[in-house]
Amino acid sequence: MLERKLPSLLQPTMPASLLLSGAMLLAILPEFAIASAISAETALVVESAPAPASTTINDDDRFMALRDAAIHDDAKAAQMHASQLANYGIPSYVDYYVLRTRIRSASATEIYGFLKKYEGSAIADRLRNDWLLVLGFRRDWANFDQLLPSYVVNDDHQVKCYALLSKAEKQQRVASDARTLITSPKQYGDGCYSLISYLYEQGQFTDADLWAQMRIAAESSAMPLAKRLGKMLNIPDKRLQEAMEKPNTLLKKEPAADRLSRELFLLALGRAAKDDPEKAAAAIQRYASKLSATEKAQAWANIALPASQKLQSEALDYWKRADNAHLSLEAYQWRARMALREGDWKFVKSSIATMPGNLKTLPVWVYWYGRAVQQEGKKEEAQAIFAGISDQMHFYGQLALEERGQKIGAPVFAKPVSPEELAPIAQNPNLQRALKFYAMNLRFEGTREWNWALRGMNERELIVAAELARQNDLLDRMVNTSDRTKGELDFNQRFPTPFNDTMYKATQSVGVDMAWVYGLIRQESRFATAAKSHVGATGLMQVMPNTAKWVAKKIGLSNYVPRQVNDVETNIALGTNYLNMVLTDLGGSQALASAAYNAGPGRPRAWRATLSRPVEGAIFAETIPFSETRDYVKNVLSNATYYAALLEKKPQSLKARLGVVVPKGMSADDPEYQ
Repeated sequence: MLERKLPSLLQPTMPASLLLSGAMLLAILPEFAIASAISAETALVVESAPAPASTTINDDDRFMALRDAAIHDDAKAAQMHASQLANYGIPSYVDYYVLRTRIRSASATEIYGFLKKYEGSAIADRLRNDWLLVLGFRRDWANFDQLLPSYVVNDDHQVKCYALLSKAEKQQRVASDARTLITSPKQYGDGCYSLISYLYEQGQFTDADLWAQMRIAAESSAMPLAKRLGKMLNIPDKRLQEAMEKPNTLLKKEPAADRLSRELFLLALGRAAKDDPEKAAAAIQRYASKLSATEKAQAWANIALPASQKLQSEALDYWKRADNAHLSLEAYQWRARMALREGDWKFVKSSIATMPGNLKTLPVWVYWYGRAVQQEGKKEEAQAIFAGISDQMHFYGQLALEERGQKIGAPVFAKPVSPEELAPIAQNPNLQRALKFYAMNLRFEGTREWNWALRGMNERELIVAAELARQNDLLDRMVNTSDRTKGELDFNQRFPTPFNDTMYKATQSVGVDMAWVYGLIRQESRFATAAKSHVGATGLMQVMPNTAKWVAKKIGLSNYVPRQVNDVETNIALGTNYLNMVLTDLGGSQALASAAYNAGPGRPRAWRATLSRPVEGAIFAETIPFSETRDYVKNVLSNATYYAALLEKKPQSLKARLGVVVPKGMSADDPEYQ
């Protein structure tokens, strides 16, 4: 989540890289986090009230101390705490935390003894992940290859890189798979770096592959990756640093004839365009006669991406000059987004058609491709495309359904869960461990165990497990679990409406759509009342402390103190009032106001100011520069549409909710837009 304040603008936060270290224990598995997005889970911390002071140290206290020792790789302390937990109710975690502190020095006998003792458990698979990383680092491929097939979760990027490296060292051709896998520097580590190096040494990767990775590093400002690649390409550190950090210096003179100079010149163009795309474009024009057709295409592509992310209308022209250039996954998508923003449906279609298969089959691009086909007057073909995703419960499935002439409704509810169905699910040992961990406020471990238990459950069992979560006041788990069903749907679980009286009063008092507020809460906290984000946003509506103080003063909330933000009624009152303020400020557009709630009000105002014409809300949402805010707006308004169908008991239109985003001072009724 991005910080929200009025009236100033704040910079977005950036994720930190994850390394193989003691902190990896809790950092590398996304399924540990509290659900906060419709298709992924991000880390919110749920804080509990501090325990009363006591001189008695119980086993749970000792277990928490053991866990803390493991996080800090303190093997001595971990062993000491574990020695006092011989009869603890969850022995697998006691043993794991001890073993984890010395994973690099542990013997294979110890590792496989643990795996055998706790076979089939979530924590055994966690240790399997840890051990695979150690084996990969050691290049112990015999044991790595033997263990890999039993790794169930299989979501660790480094393990995937090591798996390809193992195949490559057996003389298998893996370059194509590697190009697909290694596209995001924040996920790189020893496994992926070693894979790149080995493939290059063996001739499976060429200089072109390394320069493609270098462009990804430049796009992402990933200097560690750039330095590693620079050594492989024999680039002097000074020259690489100049291209990455002082690109305008490099652009003052024409590129030399050697490949290194020309590649660094192209790299510098993209880096310079992050600050000033027009200046970088002028440099291309100035030295156009010195560049080959291929180099010019790449040059335009390198500046088109940052120009697109600044929402500059000139970016579309840059993209059209970049035909046949090598593009990153992000660049492929921004090329299509800018065509959408400028209303060039022909270029939208061609841009999507040339995307790699793993992109063009995503619902987002299936939908927009269908729209482009529809613009050509090919109605039947477009309808067939929409039919392929219109039964999916997400933003694009809803939009596709409307393109087929239908509205969005709430399906018939599943039959109530019976006590007979609940009993065996409640006895599931993984779910019991999860509930124990949640009671101890150990959200990472609890969610790991919960998700492990859901593997292999049929849809009815998932509905029952979601009911178990509801009965234990774990609404975030209820929503996440119920979201997994495709045939049997229970919208009461997926779209709950707790605190209904408070919500009704708060939304009625300021005239804000209650369905929208529920949709926002579902995205923000999944109804975890004590949720706290990594930037300090708190409670159901994830209100920032300074925002809470500012709103409290604005609405005359007397005697407000910061701790009140955790109170449900106060949190809802502050959140709904703030939401109403940004809605009013942004002309009544829920798309703009949702963006403002996530990214601060100044940013959507700036994004709207770059529009040259009114655009439909779906296109505005699609072209939000921040990926977090882009997904946030889509999810909030998708949620709100379902909530409206539930609360109003009639079909709804997501397209109507998105509306049209109009440049300030212009009307959606202008003939130019019509």
